[in-house]
Amino acid sequence: MSATKDGDSSTGAGPDGDQAAVSRFVERFAAEMTEAGMQRMASRVFASLLASDESALTSAELSERLQISPAAVSGAVRYLTQAGMVGREREPGSRRDRYRLHNDLWFETFTRRDQLLARWEKVLRDGVESLGPDSPAGLRIAETAAFMQFLDSELKGLMTRWHAHRETLDLGPRT
Repeated sequence: MSATKDGDSSTGAGPDGDQAAVSRFVERFAAEMTEAGMQRMASRVFASLLASDESALTSAELSERLQISPAAVSGAVRYLTQAGMVGREREPGSRRDRYRLHNDLWFETFTRRDQLLARWEKVLRDGVESLGPDSPAGLRIAETAAFMQFLDSELKGLMTRWHAHRETLDLGPRT
């Protein structure tokens, strides 16, 4: 097993990691995310970052681990960056970008979703006015808008409860 310059093993599992087991996890989790609607390469890159000890890898490291082209990595990273799931950073003195999961990945991802839900709700409420609040379509859209509003308010409370719960868990430091 080879190690990168920062000591992370090539599997992303640490010095004693089983490369085949890590690879199976990455592909299995990526398949689940793909099934849920995420792009396939973005799912694979995300799962690989999630499975890396430092939660950050270069394009070359991702390409090597996943046996995909640099162009595939680039497209996947662009998608993940736009979705707010990955950030780009550059170490001082280096010309290579590293792609890193956000420290509070799930909170960040769902916080962005609540902004999206609020925008959808506004457009849906405008649609109710356009279609007429008593028409079958207007009633259906009003229910959808009400659901988006409910989901938005519940999501905010859920994220607050998650932060409190996370503090009770013995998960080690956030990376």
